[in-house]
Amino acid sequence: MDINRYLVRRGAAVAAAGTAALVLAACGSNGDGSAGHDGHASKSPATSAPAAQGQHNAADVAFAKGMIPHHRQAVEMAGLAPTRAESAEVKKLADEIQEAQDPEIKTLSGWLTSWGEQVPAEGVMDHSSHGMAGMMTAEEMDELENSSGKAFDTAFLAMMIRHHEGAVAMARTEKAEGAFPDAKAMADVIITSQTAEIARMNALLGKS
Repeated sequence: MDINRYLVRRGAAVAAAGTAALVLAACGSNGDGSAGHDGHASKSPATSAPAAQGQHNAADVAFAKGMIPHHRQAVEMAGLAPTRAESAEVKKLADEIQEAQDPEIKTLSGWLTSWGEQVPAEGVMDHSSHGMAGMMTAEEMDELENSSGKAFDTAFLAMMIRHHEGAVAMARTEKAEGAFPDAKAMADVIITSQTAEIARMNALLGKS
């Protein structure tokens, strides 16, 4: 997927930049350049890396800085399910949320680092996060942590629906205002996957 390949290609581009001149001097031919794919030709990544770095804007930075703590909270909520949830479906959903959002946190952090921006510190859920769409308050997180069985399932689903709705709203803003192609692609994935999960959670909530 483009999102996950981005950092790999970026790393290759940095390495290629140092050797591009030697490669061109040694080979002098365009034979490799017609490969066309995102693959291993050293010239294309080397020349496109600076352009890729410059394609982000303030909306992309805001998206990454906002989505990292947002995802971290979702992962924290999902991490409570194995020992507190009664429903096997809720446990499965929580596991899927962790599997999807952990890698996205790493990707978002990598983008911020490459842009020379600060990555939000771990565990920071301060006033800067309170206005963020769908974020749970400390009291709500305590309520979830202190519940179990069917009560946990109901609270988890209701809170995660609201949390996902916030993420979808943030992703729509990125799609409308962002410039960085991979961030817009991630926003697309978030909109599609989390909208489907909202429908799934609403169905589970109706059963509980």
